[in-house]
Amino acid sequence: MKRQSNTLAIDRRHFVAWLLACLTTGVSPGKGMAYSTTDENNTIKVAALQMTPRLGDFSANMEQAEQLIRQAQRQGAQWIVLPEMFTSAVAFHPDMLGVIRPIEGAPAQMMLRLAQQSGSTIGGSFLASVDGEVRNSFLLVSPNGDIQRHDKDQPTYWENCYYQGGADEGVLTNPLGQIGVALCWELIRSRTMRRLKDRVRLVLSGSCWWTLSDDVDIANPLRLINLSMLQDAPVHCARMLGVPVVHAAHAGSFKGFFSPDLPDIPYDSSYMGESMIVDATGAVLARRSAEEGAGTLVAEITLPLEPKPSLVIPQRFWMPDTMPVPWKTAWVRWLKSGSHYYKRVTRDYLATGKTNDYTPEYME
Repeated sequence: MKRQSNTLAIDRRHFVAWLLACLTTGVSPGKGMAYSTTDENNTIKVAALQMTPRLGDFSANMEQAEQLIRQAQRQGAQWIVLPEMFTSAVAFHPDMLGVIRPIEGAPAQMMLRLAQQSGSTIGGSFLASVDGEVRNSFLLVSPNGDIQRHDKDQPTYWENCYYQGGADEGVLTNPLGQIGVALCWELIRSRTMRRLKDRVRLVLSGSCWWTLSDDVDIANPLRLINLSMLQDAPVHCARMLGVPVVHAAHAGSFKGFFSPDLPDIPYDSSYMGESMIVDATGAVLARRSAEEGAGTLVAEITLPLEPKPSLVIPQRFWMPDTMPVPWKTAWVRWLKSGSHYYKRVTRDYLATGKTNDYTPEYME
């Protein structure tokens, strides 16, 4: 499987499988892919899937993802977006290592099979092993067998323990035109908006956004700040780029641990939901809160030929002006501490299948 800049071309075997799937399911071979990119606005039906994952449970999450994809297909969705790291969700937890799969492995094959069966285009990210490293790889899978990829540019907090950031632009090529991808906190970094501006007609986004630990006061104002940042992110992205945004998210509780330095201290919390479909003006067409749990959002969106942004991209690194300074500081600190764990534990696990005991860097 090649990077997004080198499209995986359809071969004879994929073509025959796709054509047979179309014929046996009654789907037109052109469904979900016969779109003009030059002479008119395109209206398509899209779906954002919201999952209630089991942390680190690959089989359960794959089963739930397939059920939701099929539900969205029955609702007529032509494009379907899964949450970030849909096979696992994320927290600091020993089970995270066991969810890593080859880039061409079961998650990719499941998306390809379902895309070919229905004629829909499916996108989602998972922890993928690629050339001896782990990436948070978003695959965009078309029914003709074409698969393109974006690797999230930088991990967030404990995500640093389990994958390394990518270097691509997050711009994928499709018969619809150029498609942008932004995963979770990529949505709130101004450089993401700058690299996508004037280049894409649609942004696909998945998140695994968590809140404060359960032992923090429910009335703590940081909870509302965090929720507001999440709710604003897809809307501001749409307005800054002048294109629709399809945002799929996780919801529900999880039980993790604080950090590699404090591996026995629980971090029990929840994922915040807020799946959305947003039009090119920033209007929310569909939304699903965390309290609504797992399910599908489906809406029709129009892709403009000439995007008209209505919000200026800030010059600062982090776009939310309410983002607490300690969160920014912690993000930088985790880049180093999490990477140390990755090099000592995750990378070796990838090579040997064994989990090393971890010694924090300051104790070496």
